[in-house]
This record gives sequence, structure tokens and C-alpha cells, in this order.
Amino acid sequence: MIAASLPVQRPSNAKLLVVDRYGHIRHRMRSEFAELLRPGDVVIANDAATLPASLSGRHRPTGRPIEVRLAARDSLSPHDISRFSAVTFGAGDFRTRTEDRPKPPTLNPGDRLDLGPLRATVARVLNHPRFISLQFEGLPAEIWEGLSRHGRPIQYAHLQIPLEYWDTWTPIAGLPVAFEPPSAGFALDWRLLASLAARGVRFGTITHAAGISSTGDPELDALLPLNEPYRIPASTASMICAARSRRGRIIAVGTTVVRALEHAAGLYGAVRPGEGIATQKIGPSTRLRLVDAILSGTHEPGTSHYELLRAFVAQQTLPRINEELNAGSYRTHEFGDSVFLEKAALRNTHLPYWNNDRSIA
Repeated sequence: MIAASLPVQRPSNAKLLVVDRYGHIRHRMRSEFAELLRPGDVVIANDAATLPASLSGRHRPTGRPIEVRLAARDSLSPHDISRFSAVTFGAGDFRTRTEDRPKPPTLNPGDRLDLGPLRATVARVLNHPRFISLQFEGLPAEIWEGLSRHGRPIQYAHLQIPLEYWDTWTPIAGLPVAFEPPSAGFALDWRLLASLAARGVRFGTITHAAGISSTGDPELDALLPLNEPYRIPASTASMICAARSRRGRIIAVGTTVVRALEHAAGLYGAVRPGEGIATQKIGPSTRLRLVDAILSGTHEPGTSHYELLRAFVAQQTLPRINEELNAGSYRTHEFGDSVFLEKAALRNTHLPYWNNDRSIA
């Protein structure tokens, strides 16, 4: 696979690798996605907008530079934005690979950070020296202003030019709660939504605080995905319930949607409207209860996103998928090509719903 190096959300030549429930693989254009769906299906996407979650500044006790990447919080409320979990880096920026970035200065509870117009305190060091609980000073309006004036979208070295806010927002973006873009939604546009409606396919949304995809540290990466809050509207819950009653399929646009819907189904046996916090880690031993197929970006082995995709396909299908993606020069990362995976027939039906809970503390 080739790293997508330009922030173009909907290139006309975007590819789509399709794997049906029997493991058959086809190559399509992503613009043909609607043709894979049938009347009664429901497509669910994440409508979260992306925060400018990368903040550069200074560690006041040492005077050394620091970059803070906001990574998680416990709420979707716009009024509850004073405390975040965050991953920290030393000097540098996105042009250096995360794996090669220097470590931040040693962080201790009570350390003050100057982050542009924002002032923050290290409330706690969590279960890694670079992973902290961060407390911002000021009123919510002041924190929002500081983020919008000083924050930048989280970015990685495979992209050649600095990201702008609008590069990271999907066409359906609403509440700014995601830390990195729910990038599977980049495939959406109003023409596609009109095509879905014309085919008798319904479209709904959830809001899920999509987390960071990489920290540059294997120990920290092993914690991903972190706990992520989500909200399921009543209209979406009703849509899903109606589809299940008439054997319509539930199609998730992106891994965050899978995580939210499967968490809700695991709690109640069905999707109910309201808020929750997804704590589970979905992988090859997960039994999916609700989601029948996923439209996703192409992800590299070893990442938490790739592990989630393994919940959809049989183990023997994975090498073939990787071979096809490589042979077809598919582009990976958030602005890359896509895959459409149907849940494999009769796979892992004896296994528990999810692997384990993951805590950020």
C-alpha cells in the first residue's frame, strides 16, 4: 500500500476493495459504494467534527518545548472541556515521524504548561510517562477560544503539507468532539446520500469522540483505542431497530461507529438512544452483535483500526486482502482508499462479545 500524502477527501479515482461474507474479493471504485447496498439497509456514520487537538508550548518548570496532543475526555458536553487525557512529545512537529520524536521533559503532577494563550496543569501522570491528565484554566468559552486560535489538527509525517481545519471535517460534521477525523466519512457527499435514499437505504448518524491513531510508542499504542464517549440519537436507534425487524443490514461508516454501536448492543442487547462511553477493544475474537458490514479506510497491520477490521473477516481471508491491497496500489491512512467488509458467515460464533475493557487511568 502507498501512504496518501495529500489531504483530498474525495478524489475521483478513489478505490474500494469489497469482501463479501464468503470471502470473495472484488475491486470497485468508491463512487460505486451505493450499488453494494439494498433496500432496507441502514448506513450509520459518525458526525463528529475534529478538534484542533495539537497544542505546542512550553513546560514551565524546565522552559523546554512541548507538544500536547489531546487524546480523550469523559464527556461530549461543550461545557465540560477543562480536563483531557493527553499524549506529550518533545520539540518538533508533524514533519518528524511520531516514532522519531524526542521525549517531552519529565512531567510531574502540578507542572504548569504554557500552550499559546492557554494555561494548563498536569493533574496526573497516567500509566505512561508521556500520558497525562491535563487541566485547563479558565471558563469554557476561554478554552474554546484558545483551542481555535492556537490548536492545530493532529497530523503525521505521511502528509506533506499542514492540515487546515476544513481538511479534517467530514461533510456531515457537527459537534467538535473528535481528536482525529472519523475519516471513513470523507467518502460521503450529498450525491451519495441522495443515491442511498433512491435505493431505499436509510442514513443515520451517531456522535463519537474518535481518538488518536498513533502515539509513536509501542507501550502507549497498546492502550489504544482509549475510552471514547458517544451519543446515539433517538432517530438513529429507531432506524436500527426497524431495520433489524425486517432483516435489513446495519452498515457502519468507520471503526468508531462499530465501536459505539457494539458497545450499546453489549450493554442492552439492542441499541437505545442516549450517551455512553465505549470501553471495549474489538478484534479478531470479537463476536459482532449488531453491525453487518463496514466501510472503512485501509489500515496497516498492528494498528487498533486494523485489529477492529479483523472482527469482520475470517483469519484465512486476511492475507489475501493484504495481497490485493498491495497489488492494487491502494492508498492508506485517512485520505486513502477504502474497503467494504461484510461480516464473515459463521465466524467465531462461540466467542464472547468483546475481548476486554480498557481503562485510560
